[in-house]
Amino acid sequence: MKKSMIFAAPLLMLALPGCVRTVASVVTAPVRAGAQVADWTTTSQDEADRNYGRKMREKEAREGREVTKAEKARRKQCREAGYRDCD
Repeated sequence: MKKSMIFAAPLLMLALPGCVRTVASVVTAPVRAGAQVADWTTTSQDEADRNYGRKMREKEAREGREVTKAEKARRKQCREAGYRDCD
């Protein structure tokens, strides 16, 4: 019996850290899942800034297209009215 304990003890020592790691990961899994859900549901300041910048660039592009369209319409009306220098 004593001989079998001498051989079994090192094997148990090798298996024990794996069990502890597994138990630790099982225990911390709900906490990690909760943190991930909180991260998905909230918007960080960096994300908010990025989204705001994107909206502003889209707005500026839209306004630029509208200005170009209005200028083109103004020049067309000017030419149709009979003026030569409409640019």
